Amino acid sequence: MTRRFKTLRSCFLLFCVAVILAFTSTASAQWNEQVLYSFQGLPDGAVPVGGIVFGEIGSLYGATTDGGSSACAGVAECGTVFQLAPPAKQGDPWTETVLYVFRGRAQNDGATPGGGLVMDASGNLYGTTSYDGTGLCRLLGSVVGCGTVYELSPPAQPGGAWTEKVLYSFQGGNDGNVPVGDLVFDKAGNLYGATLFGGGKGTNCNNLYGYCGTIFELSPPKASVSGRWTEKVLYSFEGIGPGGTIGDGGNPNGGLVLDETGTVYGTTYYGGGGTAICRPQGCGTAFELLPPKHEGGTWTEKVLHRFQNRPSDGAGPNAGLVLVNGTLYGTTAGGGNHEDGVVFELQPPAGGNGSWVEGLIHVFTGGSDGGGPTSLILGPDGIFYGSADGGSLSRGGLIFQMQPPVEKGGVWNFVTEYNFGGPPNGYDPMDLRLVKGRNNMYGSTLYGGTGQACNGGCGTVFEVTP
Repeated sequence: MTRRFKTLRSCFLLFCVAVILAFTSTASAQWNEQVLYSFQGLPDGAVPVGGIVFGEIGSLYGATTDGGSSACAGVAECGTVFQLAPPAKQGDPWTETVLYVFRGRAQNDGATPGGGLVMDASGNLYGTTSYDGTGLCRLLGSVVGCGTVYELSPPAQPGGAWTEKVLYSFQGGNDGNVPVGDLVFDKAGNLYGATLFGGGKGTNCNNLYGYCGTIFELSPPKASVSGRWTEKVLYSFEGIGPGGTIGDGGNPNGGLVLDETGTVYGTTYYGGGGTAICRPQGCGTAFELLPPKHEGGTWTEKVLHRFQNRPSDGAGPNAGLVLVNGTLYGTTAGGGNHEDGVVFELQPPAGGNGSWVEGLIHVFTGGSDGGGPTSLILGPDGIFYGSADGGSLSRGGLIFQMQPPVEKGGVWNFVTEYNFGGPPNGYDPMDLRLVKGRNNMYGSTLYGGTGQACNGGCGTVFEVTP
């Protein structure tokens, strides 16, 4: 199961999600790491999730799935949104400020952020929580809510409190349940995202939650800023077909990407059919959603690829896609010859007709190159960078780069740039981000750091430099 799904709640809910979906050495490498902040659990947060957002003055913003100071159903803290401010003097520590602590069902404001943040031009932050809100979704007999999309607005005066507003509370039926992954804006200011469950279609994706997930659009109010945002389900997944036959995919995992025409691209972790190795859930898919030709029309889904698992394909695509000149790039958590995941590319058909063609750029071995890739991004230098579980003697995870071949059809050059050594350096890196115009890379680790309140550490935010 992908690491992204493992961050949905504390040990109790982590176990439950696993049931749903699946039925100290020193760091060393070419690049240098600096831990900008180690989470302590209470009151600052634990287990950071999703991408880091950069503010105008060099501050970093992010979310944690756990920690804070409020209890959710007596099981865990509800999570936080935080800011990291750079030091005034180089070499001094960064300063963390908790901008918001989620309160869960006590305030219906959501709990357990399920993805990172996006920021608009006014400095407002947007994200999702995977649980709570006003929905009455149940898990193992307890009401845990269906999740929310929220907005966090900066104070009018410096030093004031940020204001949280729930833009939409999922209800768990046709509208979706358990939103995950980072949101994405289109040119008109609409937000797009995914829910793991809900949607009203498909009954073969899990035994505890209903239906196989959705892709949704959230539109801002047109009349006034005080109006309500409007949610629209663009597509509901069916999982796999009857008797395990070919289907459209199930459990979309967020990380959507939009092209200039408004077409939405994404992946589903399960569903689609595939080989007997993946049944009954399926190996996952890559898909596109084509916008309607006229206002009010229906979006059209097309499966670009159904993953087939080992030995010649990946299984379980688990991170956002990268779109470059019409070609899609992504990763899978499993599959490949060593069952440690792959980096793949999907090339569109020549002339726009026919099938997309998949190629494997790298097949992870679980050795020095790591395994279970968790993110993939494109640098300004045209080189791909990513993170993976495993790697190094401590199995703390690593950061890699992949340089495209000089000639078409050539071999990509894979290089491990940094090995995490576990506490206090952090381990299990996720969701890398690059600063525009620089080679410095920022990200978070799910675990590790100096925090003592969490088993194995509460996670870190880090910077790596060449």
